[in-house]
This record gives sequence, C-alpha cells and structure tokens, in this order.
Amino acid sequence: MGLVTAVSVWLIPCFLLIVLATATWKKVPTYETFVEGGREGIKMAFNLLPFLVGMIVSISILRSSGALEAFIDLISPLLAYVGIPPDIVPLALIRPISGTAAIGMTTELIDTHGPDSFIGRLASTMQGSTDTTLYIITVYFGAVGIKKMGDALKVGLLADLAGIIASIIIVSIIFG
Repeated sequence: MGLVTAVSVWLIPCFLLIVLATATWKKVPTYETFVEGGREGIKMAFNLLPFLVGMIVSISILRSSGALEAFIDLISPLLAYVGIPPDIVPLALIRPISGTAAIGMTTELIDTHGPDSFIGRLASTMQGSTDTTLYIITVYFGAVGIKKMGDALKVGLLADLAGIIASIIIVSIIFG
C-alpha cells in the first residue's frame, strides 16, 4: 500500500477519532450533540425541499419543452461567426442552474466528440470555471430564510459569464 493510499484510507477515521477524543476530553456530550445535529439537518432538508423541487421542475420544463433547442437554433449563425461550437451552449446555459444536469451534458459532449476534442476540452474547462449559481443561491438563501437576494444573483451570474468567456478564450488559444 502506497503512502497516498494509506493516508486517504486513514485520514477520515483518524479525524473522527480526534474529534471524539477532544470532545470527550472537554466533557462535551458527544452522542447528544450528534443526535441534535442530525435533527437540525432533517429540519433543514425539509425546509429546502420546496426550493429544490422548484429548481428541478424548472430545468425539466426548459429541456423538455424544446425552448433550449429553439434558442440554440436561433443563435447558431452568430456562434458560427464567432467560432463557438453550438453544441456547448446548452452546457453554458444549464451550468449556473444545475450541476447534475451540467455533468450529464458534459458527459454527453465528451462521449459524442471525445475527451481530446475541442468541444470535450471546452466542456471540461467550462465545468471547472463556472458554478451552479442559481442552485447555490436557492439552497443557501432558502436555508437561512433570506427572501431578497440583493446583488448576489447578478454578481454570481456575471462571474459565471466571465468563466464561460474565459473558458472559450483560453481553450481556443491553447487547443484551437
């Protein structure tokens, strides 16, 4: 067994043992604290459920209705002029909404075009350069009961746009 494998196998159990030993040494009721944390986690999960269901339904409607395909067909001439493959647009649009859907799209793109293709590299880079902004805002703001987002949504989506543009430029320069 190599060093990296040994560390990865023993790191979490050792961490848990240290936490439990420290809590016991400081006379913290570890089991009761664990149970209370579980209770709070279940309450939070139930509070988040409506937000998550709304997000999943919205994504399903967008994909199933054909609106996404119609939008891509509409902007394909502009994308071709600029040199952006139209196949990447669904990933760019879905990534801020859902990480799971974006991973599925990335997998499809890599299966179709190959991991070493321009589209495969662009999809992988875009996946790492952007975040699930709408999901994060929905879950975290919903968890703490914030109803007004202020500029968080605008800044998050602007950061995603910057990540998408940077991905296209960098992959075009390096692999184009």
